[in-house]
Amino acid sequence: MEKRIPLAERMRPTSINDFVGQEHIVGKNTLLYRAIKYGTLGSCIFFGPAGTGKTTLANIVANNLKANFVKLNAISNGVADAKAMIERARREKQMFGTDTFLLLDECHRWNKAQSDCVLEAIEDGSIFFIGSTTENPYTSMTRAIVSRCRVFEFKPLTSKDIKRTLKRALDDKEKGLGNMPVEISEEALDYLAYASGGDGRSALNSLELAVMTSKPSKDKKIHIDLEIAKESTDKKAISLDENQYYDNLSAFCKSLRGSDAEAGLYYAMRLIKAGCDPLIIARRLVAHASEDVGMADSNALLLAISALTSCEKLGQPECLLTLSHAIIYICEAEKSNSVCKAMNMALDDAENHIDSVPNHLKNHPSTNKDGHGRYKYPHDYGGYVQQQYMPDSLKDRVYYTPSGNGREKNLIRKKGRK
Repeated sequence: MEKRIPLAERMRPTSINDFVGQEHIVGKNTLLYRAIKYGTLGSCIFFGPAGTGKTTLANIVANNLKANFVKLNAISNGVADAKAMIERARREKQMFGTDTFLLLDECHRWNKAQSDCVLEAIEDGSIFFIGSTTENPYTSMTRAIVSRCRVFEFKPLTSKDIKRTLKRALDDKEKGLGNMPVEISEEALDYLAYASGGDGRSALNSLELAVMTSKPSKDKKIHIDLEIAKESTDKKAISLDENQYYDNLSAFCKSLRGSDAEAGLYYAMRLIKAGCDPLIIARRLVAHASEDVGMADSNALLLAISALTSCEKLGQPECLLTLSHAIIYICEAEKSNSVCKAMNMALDDAENHIDSVPNHLKNHPSTNKDGHGRYKYPHDYGGYVQQQYMPDSLKDRVYYTPSGNGREKNLIRKKGRK
């Protein structure tokens, strides 16, 4: 019996024009779009959530450039597999002038020894490397690999992008479900797009399951309504519509800022009971720990990160204790938005005030009349010494002003000696 190919695999786009989403990196006239179109793409790393098109785009790259395409997985393939592939790639290039693209899925899982085996091949052009990962490569991969690649970040697909993908699958008679008498309600489509969490593959899998497990009605059509769509998703059906979800999330965030622990806990648990991933709550906690508590109580950030780690490593129900602990702490902590203000002011100046570094802070070993080498080492003065660090045009600028709340009260005197 012939193995049935999943709908998500059958509907995988084969050209850049059919690719859905990621307009910020593959929209017309973007760097990546031009590189693919003109065949000038070098080694790169695609990172972002699952189901956002990383592997698909890597396939499109190889097809468009008429190159060999070899796929390895960092979990199941090791150094020996990579070396064998590199040898084949070198022979192909010498004999036929054909380039080879190596797609390494889960590339963050390779250790230094494994990564080093492909470095030389990348540098001498024997292969072009495309790493695919859900982890941030700057923190999860060896620097040697990352420094030789262009990094492109993929974002979760929008509901609009996913609905477009689902409709294409329903209409496609060659690879999709176009030859089946499927009628799906707009509500069901909206739900499949919303419940997928930005994962196009998950949405297509849910659609296929809904269609394949539904019998035709008396009119000989397969009707997919909202209830069937909910049953077909691979996670608990979210009992909030999109507006209610964002309303509850907004109320949760405002409760943190407003120091109402009861409301913070209620909205967090309401979201989780409705099917929301606790990681979403934990990520918001980390943001608010700096945005709304900040320097008034820096322990809030430590608690928030602990909650995030707990959600990642433990899962439910154990992680809910740590999550509740952090919610209560952040609500009860003294508040200060001085960090947020300082960040926004610094970002604005970094964009609009470009000035040279003061001479005594430059990396020059000699001393001259311009002040090179006159840097005062603070530890020679007991840990602090007055000197200019900001560029001349910003020397009197103050970004961070401590509030009178929490531990920041103790920082006011220190800031005064600037």
